[in-house]
Amino acid sequence: MKYSFLEVAPQVAEALRQAQPVVALESTIIAHGMPYPDNVETALRCEAAVREHGAVPATIAIVNGRFKIGLSSNDIEMLGREGHKIAKTSRRDIAFILAKGGHGATTVASTMIGARLAGISIFATGGIGGVHRGARETMDISADLQELARTNVAVVCAGAKAVLDLELTLEYLETHGVPVVGFQTEEFPAFYTRRSGFSVDYRLDTPQELAQALRIKWDTGIQGGIVVANPIPKAHAMNRESVEQAIEQAIHDADAQGIRGKALTPYLLARIEQLTAGVSLQANKALVLNNVSLAAQIAAEYAALT
Repeated sequence: MKYSFLEVAPQVAEALRQAQPVVALESTIIAHGMPYPDNVETALRCEAAVREHGAVPATIAIVNGRFKIGLSSNDIEMLGREGHKIAKTSRRDIAFILAKGGHGATTVASTMIGARLAGISIFATGGIGGVHRGARETMDISADLQELARTNVAVVCAGAKAVLDLELTLEYLETHGVPVVGFQTEEFPAFYTRRSGFSVDYRLDTPQELAQALRIKWDTGIQGGIVVANPIPKAHAMNRESVEQAIEQAIHDADAQGIRGKALTPYLLARIEQLTAGVSLQANKALVLNNVSLAAQIAAEYAALT
């Protein structure tokens, strides 16, 4: 099926036509997740890492009212420079950003939608969204979780963002039947750190095993994605106590300023970077690249199966 608003880059379209491995990449991390020029540098390094592992990168965003699957270097530069001026775009926002011909940085949820429209099954990001701390009062729950329950895309991540309520996030995923698979670990990673104290549903140790599980899940007609939880490399993992102190301070500061909704996570990540003197930013870069490399390997194995 062709969509008038969908624009698939020629190299991505050709790879998909030939059943070659393709990895989707999000754009919120460019516009809202890191400062310029780190954001552009990291995005380009992620694309290079995908290619190094024999797959084709497809960074996704809305540009000039077009749902672009595979961005140019100029697109990435524009998103990085414009930063928070670019609309953070989740499921509810897609139609309206497209209709007005604007730009949108895609979240995990909207990147999954773009990947599904193009026929891409593997997606790499930093961390998924989830249930925010204090959600019992605020009901602040990311649309990423619902998208994982309904859309057939595997998301390779370093767990959920550490600023979230990880226990409730895992409970929500369980309720909606989303498998959480640890790559070479029995414990759910906590973004900046390798451990959270919570277990994953299953441990798989090779990209081949992950690809096989994906193939079987979707061949049986079981709808929805899979969370592939890939711990941050040991060399870049942060101290759990110091991270938690920074998170609590950042949340306190956000509350004091009345920051809510879409603006909350970008604010918290930026504030944590300040409080950790940039260490969290370096950890973020390392975990994203680690996830991208694993996603490319899974994509290669998955393509071989199909």
